Amino acid sequence: MTHWIEKQRYIIDFTLSSLLRRKVKNFGLLALYTLIVFILASTMFFTYAIKKEAALILNGAPEIVVQKIVAGRHDLFPLAYVETIKNIRGVASVESRLWGYYYDSLVSANYTLLTPPGNDAAKPSAKTTVVENDSGGEAVKPLFELNGAKLEPGTLIIGNGIARLRAIGKDDYMPFRAFDGKVLNFRIAGVLSSQSELVSSDLMLITGEDFRKLFGIDNSHVTDLTVVVNNPSEVAMVASKIKKHLPDARPIIRDEILRTYDSIFNWRGGMMIVIFSAAVLAFVIFAWDKASGLSAGERREIGILKAVGWETSDVIQMKFWEGAMISLTAFFTGVILAYIHVFFTGSIVFEPALKGWSSLYPNFELTPFVNLEQLTTLFFLTVVPYTVATIVPIWRAATIDPDSAMRFTGE
Repeated sequence: MTHWIEKQRYIIDFTLSSLLRRKVKNFGLLALYTLIVFILASTMFFTYAIKKEAALILNGAPEIVVQKIVAGRHDLFPLAYVETIKNIRGVASVESRLWGYYYDSLVSANYTLLTPPGNDAAKPSAKTTVVENDSGGEAVKPLFELNGAKLEPGTLIIGNGIARLRAIGKDDYMPFRAFDGKVLNFRIAGVLSSQSELVSSDLMLITGEDFRKLFGIDNSHVTDLTVVVNNPSEVAMVASKIKKHLPDARPIIRDEILRTYDSIFNWRGGMMIVIFSAAVLAFVIFAWDKASGLSAGERREIGILKAVGWETSDVIQMKFWEGAMISLTAFFTGVILAYIHVFFTGSIVFEPALKGWSSLYPNFELTPFVNLEQLTTLFFLTVVPYTVATIVPIWRAATIDPDSAMRFTGE
């Protein structure tokens, strides 16, 4: 065993000196290899981390959201339906919501306007923003935090994205054109916490009175309802009962929202990987060409080694260590650079493709989330193809005749 270890040490020493003698060629291969790993790792790290972030935030979302559907489209919800839903067995509470979208032509962006629970004068509510974990399990991030700002008639609380885009802040004024053409000016009472910017970047909080005045919604309608269920295991059953009692309503359970977000981020990440798979294929072809297209110097080197007593297995081991040094160096360098890129620079290279194209970007810091599954998948996507692409050419190089190799001039 000691003899084998000593032998491998000498082979590794020789391999290192051989790599350094052709440092320009090997550095080019290493740089390309590292770039491929960096691209794939950045996409994977970002996708996993943003899915984790979204899941933590959406765990605090309502168990069931009930909308009214007319001709396949979301319509205003009549408050007369509330009692019907409250009387369904298993329902703990029902709360109404007012929310909608407003297009700002000045900056070509859509804002999401929301009335926080308890701020609709036409339909008071005792509910407040969800900020705690209601199950004692995994942490639940707040949907939004008011940062001490007080919402009153004639005021708004805006998200960080809006504040950056419009270059406004507390005590500034924003004009809005109401449904009837009148211009309404609202004072900015505060800016939402940056901790929840993933979902609050384009958000505006407004009182129910001002919301109804802006969009022309009467007191008998709301946007939708949220339903809390006594037993979490009966959420799907309660949703089916709501659909049975109100055929024109559409209940949406929290798990469906989580699955939708997972699908969106998986699709974006998958598209990025598919696009860059052409680069991976090109790299595999390049690696094959490098391993099979030995230069005159490399052929002479193999011939000399075999002439002085090296076995074919020794040459294969040398080439194995050469490939292992290049691939592992590229793998770990690419992974480290991708980690810094995603979690410390906000994924600035791939941000538009992974976050989406919009005038109003969320600006948030992702919590680092890297596990063994990601690293294993990445390893098999990058290191294994390189190994497979070089193993056959390496065997062919190792079986070369010493005399013909030393006579080879490359002509």
